[in-house]
Amino acid sequence: MPAMLLPGITEGNPTVQRRAMAKAITLLESTRADHRLQADELLTALLPHTGRALRLGISGVPGVGKSTFIEALGLYLIEQGHRVAVLAIDPSSSVSGGSILGDKTRMERLSVHQRAYIRPSPSSGTLGGVAEKTREAMLVCEAAGYDIVIVETVGVGQSETAVANMTDIFCLLQLPNAGDELQAIKKGVMELADLVVINKADLDPLAATRAQLQIQSSLRLLGHHGNPEHDPHDDSQWQPTVVQLSALQGQGVAEFWQQVSRFGQLQRDNGRFAAKRQRQAQSWMWERIEAGLRQRFRDHPAVKAQLDNTTSQVLQGQLPASTAARQLLELFN
Repeated sequence: MPAMLLPGITEGNPTVQRRAMAKAITLLESTRADHRLQADELLTALLPHTGRALRLGISGVPGVGKSTFIEALGLYLIEQGHRVAVLAIDPSSSVSGGSILGDKTRMERLSVHQRAYIRPSPSSGTLGGVAEKTREAMLVCEAAGYDIVIVETVGVGQSETAVANMTDIFCLLQLPNAGDELQAIKKGVMELADLVVINKADLDPLAATRAQLQIQSSLRLLGHHGNPEHDPHDDSQWQPTVVQLSALQGQGVAEFWQQVSRFGQLQRDNGRFAAKRQRQAQSWMWERIEAGLRQRFRDHPAVKAQLDNTTSQVLQGQLPASTAARQLLELFN
């Protein structure tokens, strides 16, 4: 299958390419052992065709207007000659395990454009606002010639930081009346943001300006004590910026992209762009090692034979969880 998908992804006409991309991402998301081997083979073949796109992470609380913003941005970028891929992560139910996967319905104009590709994926319990195979899906999009890859996260709040470790620039969307200075300064997702967007600024311009000033002040303070990539004393480093826009009205999108372009140029000039990509690749390797070890642990015959009984003892309070973990690890070893 990988040999059949590769030419469709890298050279196929738009219809063939979309079908090949969809099949490739489905293969990557599969948990079957034989599919994992095929997926590894496909990724290795795709790798020489990747790395030339700008990876943009978009996060924000539900209702902040992420999908509307991404559609406005995507249409603007297409007008500028770009090809845009959107990986939209949808939350999976902790009860049923299902996902709605309805992000494409919120991007009606972008989803039907020939120069755009939108792929909704379930989070499937993965923490950090992204799906387990989002990195792999980004490589498929890059190999297909999409030079802008946007990752739209679930939108779960301050803990949603995983997307910052797989994209080149991390943008956080905020509402004009989303809290005070203390709320803006809370650590977590805010201190990782390269660019903060006050969306829906047209609803209350005064509140939007007030939020912009408060968040800009908070980001400056976090730069003194937080992310070393945002050191305010180093002129060669990017200083997180706050912009206002109205995605629904299409206002401020061009100014936002100017900031993104300025960020990308600065990071390339100071060498941090390539260094960040290298750190992300190493982090990705260790994440897959840890995931593989967990799966091998669960599939180990001795562990599987004892797991239900040990779990039952922990649930009934007969065995400390730490002791149970040690015993199962000894069986695995």
